[in-house]
Amino acid sequence: MRATRLFVAGLVLAACAPVLRAQTVDFDAATIQQLSAAMDAGTVTSERLVRLALARIEAYDEKGPRLNAVLTLNAKALEQARTLDAERKATGKRSPLHGIPVVLKDNFDTKDLPTTAGSILLEGSLPPDDAFLVKRLRDAGAVIIAKVNLSEFASGSAFSSLGGQTRNPHDPLRTPSGSSGGTGASIAAAFAVLGLGTDTGGSIRGPAAANGIAGLKPTLGLLSRDGIVPLALSFDTGGPLARHVSDLAVTLGLLTGVDAADTVTRRSEGRFDRDYTKYLDTTALRGARIGVARDFFGQDAEVDWVMEASLAAMRAAGAVTVDVRLPKWLLDAKGEFYSAVRYPEFVVQVEQYLATLAPGYPRTLADMIARSNAIVSPRADGAGPNEVRWNLFKREAASGTLSDAAYTSVRTHGLALVSTALDGVFAANRLDAIVYPTASRRPDLIIAPPEPPGGGAASAANLANLSGLPDLIVPAGFTTDRLPVTISFLGRAFTEGRLLGLGYAFEQRTKARRLPMHTPALTGEKIIVR
Repeated sequence: MRATRLFVAGLVLAACAPVLRAQTVDFDAATIQQLSAAMDAGTVTSERLVRLALARIEAYDEKGPRLNAVLTLNAKALEQARTLDAERKATGKRSPLHGIPVVLKDNFDTKDLPTTAGSILLEGSLPPDDAFLVKRLRDAGAVIIAKVNLSEFASGSAFSSLGGQTRNPHDPLRTPSGSSGGTGASIAAAFAVLGLGTDTGGSIRGPAAANGIAGLKPTLGLLSRDGIVPLALSFDTGGPLARHVSDLAVTLGLLTGVDAADTVTRRSEGRFDRDYTKYLDTTALRGARIGVARDFFGQDAEVDWVMEASLAAMRAAGAVTVDVRLPKWLLDAKGEFYSAVRYPEFVVQVEQYLATLAPGYPRTLADMIARSNAIVSPRADGAGPNEVRWNLFKREAASGTLSDAAYTSVRTHGLALVSTALDGVFAANRLDAIVYPTASRRPDLIIAPPEPPGGGAASAANLANLSGLPDLIVPAGFTTDRLPVTISFLGRAFTEGRLLGLGYAFEQRTKARRLPMHTPALTGEKIIVR
């Protein structure tokens, strides 16, 4: 009888216990950690994630808003996803990126997919091996589903002779910004969960801002540039773009490490982490001192409004904000400093890259100029002249040598001066970060005239390149015409962990990211995460 009563009581308790219901999240909103856990639990597979990503590319890249972000699809992506699914079942996952769909800016070398820098001049070029960061992604189990469009040779507007114009998913009449515009548009439109871009003068930060996503330009030396088509190695770095700050943190630790093929990474020895997720703290803003770079306000009233609301949110979270001003000489000179180094370095360094390619491709900048002069009309597939970038080839060719005083004075003394000035602002105000609107104005219309090389005082982006400092971008809000606004967190060298903590706390408090209205969810995109 007692056993019967216990059995009945157990039934009653079971009936009264809360039912554990499966939770769902939209594919476009899921974090890497959620997707990894769902694959662990068997509620989704890498194959399904890749199919969802490919379906969105089919729906929105050549159709609908015609974003024109994808240059080359990986025909083996589904096969690779199925192999990774089988491996997960048999031996477990390699990392949180195991099975995650990824896109790459098409200036990262991939041994099995063409690497063109967006140029018809490098069409079909298969490099000898993977870039260091690409190999790290593959080793982590990521699925590279596509190479995506960029500003040709990573300079100029979001247009290339091979891929044409990429469009912004928030407004297809506007630019997704360059040079990593294809990566930015792809991540915002959920063509992939994660993307890699490169940054020389704002080329991760601009697309993150224009497309309303998170991005990180890391400290120069934290990530290897081996196998990336160079623009100017004094400034170049790769970095991740994603929907969430936590995704950047997950990815960054899998990419760091000293690389013998890129000596600048020696700077990171003893200073990098393998796990940046430990810095993700919703209370990180409490007690933080945040400098506000007021020199970069006043260009767009609605951007400024979002920024002021962001500052109020940080103060409400316990941060102290301090207005800071940069020296006038720095604001006036930064564009000239940038161009004085960037132009002559490209001439030498792109030729070093071209020397690694198969026979038949250009070997010198002069060769590229000669070949581009012979292309005067578009092909049937739309590939054709890129007058703006190809004219820039000629300015680069005429910019002098690496032994000229115009270059050496800035490279040796000017860049050190910039670093010293910024370090002084951090130290004098005891700052954890300096914030500013990543883009002081909303994204330009595609038909608007291009910005002058190097940018003006309205943009703070190239300060991080001139100094080598890290810069984290976080979605902050929208203008009344539904265009995204982001906030940048500039930090001292190798403080990515602290920046990710601050950015995560801000992101979790504001939750400003949205799926672009022109690339809405498709049927069947819910993911069970439990």
